[in-house]
Amino acid sequence: TTAASDNGTGNASSASSKGTTTKKKKKKKGIVAMVGDGINDSPALAVADVGVAVGGGTQVAVEAADVVLVKSDLRDVLVALDLAKRVYRRIKLNFLWATCYNLVLVPVAAGALYPWTLSRLPPATAALCMAFSSVSVVCSSLALKLYRPPRAFFRKDNGKKKTATPTWRRRLLPRRRRRRRGRRRRRPRRPLR
Repeated sequence: TTAASDNGTGNASSASSKGTTTKKKKKKKGIVAMVGDGINDSPALAVADVGVAVGGGTQVAVEAADVVLVKSDLRDVLVALDLAKRVYRRIKLNFLWATCYNLVLVPVAAGALYPWTLSRLPPATAALCMAFSSVSVVCSSLALKLYRPPRAFFRKDNGKKKTATPTWRRRLLPRRRRRRRGRRRRRPRRPLR
């Protein structure tokens, strides 16, 4: 949402106008997100449905916000929204998987197939099947650690359309040595005496 700017003065009137603007937007459009970093943004951050504080901001803004960005990079707002969508999709997938799994295997463990097969599922096997249900949901949730933000969020628009390397990739990939122009002349080694 676009709130009233204070031109860097930080006076109370601009803070109240940002809060009232956020309330108006909330009435008109429904869900409102506000990104801010200063004392004058804290009323609007508290009023908004989702308040996002930039990490380098004041303590008041950080306490009033729902989400705090560690870096002072606004592209992380897009990453946070994308990650939230993926987490929500994963929650729905885990819920669907666990429900279907339990709908099928709980009756089997209770002996629903006994009249046709004349065999029962041993209690230890039934317990392992239920443990597998929990482990599969946990592993599915842990797969979110493999999340990579889309490259479009890190594109630099300085005419060349190169993508910046995300920080997580810089940490994992080994540094490559840059080749210097021209070759170095190696000194001949002196023989050991």
